[in-house]
Amino acid sequence: MSAELIHALEQIEKEKGIGKEVLIDAIEAALITAYRRNFGSAMNVEVYIDRLTGDVRVFALKNIVEKVKDPSTELSLEQAKQFGAEFEVGDIVEVEVTPRKFGRIAAQTAKQVVMQRIREAERGIIYEEFSNKEEDIVSGVITRFERKNVIVDLGRAEAILPPSEQIPGEVYNIHDRIKAYVINVKKTNKNPQIFISRTHPGLVKRLLELEVPEIHDGTVEIKTIAREPGSRTKIAIFSKNENVDPVGACVGQKGGRIRAIVEELRGEMIDVIKWSSNPEEYIASSLSPAKVIRVDTDEENKVARVIVPDFQLSLAIGKEGQNARLAAKLTGWKIDIKSESQLRAHIEQQLLNYNPDESETGSDEIEFEPESLFIVNTDFNTEEDEPENIENVNNEN
Repeated sequence: MSAELIHALEQIEKEKGIGKEVLIDAIEAALITAYRRNFGSAMNVEVYIDRLTGDVRVFALKNIVEKVKDPSTELSLEQAKQFGAEFEVGDIVEVEVTPRKFGRIAAQTAKQVVMQRIREAERGIIYEEFSNKEEDIVSGVITRFERKNVIVDLGRAEAILPPSEQIPGEVYNIHDRIKAYVINVKKTNKNPQIFISRTHPGLVKRLLELEVPEIHDGTVEIKTIAREPGSRTKIAIFSKNENVDPVGACVGQKGGRIRAIVEELRGEMIDVIKWSSNPEEYIASSLSPAKVIRVDTDEENKVARVIVPDFQLSLAIGKEGQNARLAAKLTGWKIDIKSESQLRAHIEQQLLNYNPDESETGSDEIEFEPESLFIVNTDFNTEEDEPENIENVNNEN
């Protein structure tokens, strides 16, 4: 050990950000273990490294007693007087016991400790870097598969894409570059575990922030996202500037902005919906691309009854109920969709069952008394007509 060690530790402090004192303290602790292993396990010792010269000295801590029973841990008062006249029985004195060949052991130990601390520090830096990226997007290259997990190289670390976070039907190949959403970073004894997702709604949100400047600068706000990964996503947006069309900003010229996101999500359909504080208007828009005639709401129970043209019923409900399901998730309302014919039949049946003689008791009232009524558009009669308040990205593309 020499001044070269101190110089090396100073360089590590500059380059790696690991404090010199932290390293010296760690080396001293490791040298205590090394001394006990090689020269005297029963001894209570301390190791000191000179901060200027790098010299290493070992001191045994011995109790001053009247009669010595264990020379490795005890010292007589007469012997202690050699180190200072002020010592008394019961005091502890440090006696240097540095072995002649301890320098070689010290050098090897110092190297091992420094390398270990560098690895620990680098793991800590990586953990901090990626824990700060939780709920953000990362980009990487697929390097291998472990069981059903996809391993992605992020440059300074590897990420795990578990089966539960993979888009159904999406094919992953080695060397493919993908973008994913960081859902969790766990600190371990080795490298941090970084878990990413391709199915999280946050992925769509971050992709929009990257593609749409108006979202990035806060002019346009994403209110909610409802997603069924690999199939369809609905996004409710709102403009804080009345001069900025939120849907147009997200779609982009000739659909360029939204198309880039659709391509990144391997063809997943995206409906961009204009958010409204009016529940009826918002619910009607959420069912895009279907056309809506009327929305009746029950505010207390958060239930909405939606009336659509007969030829729009299947579109409003969607394949296996997907469109209605996503609309309900987006708005937070339970949505009951009926066609005009179904509504007409329901009212006719109620009229047939209506008994004026019993109406005073309220036992046979006509049930359909909407708390709130919202008429969307009643001017269309053909499939070619399109209500003005509905925006659908997929139809535009």
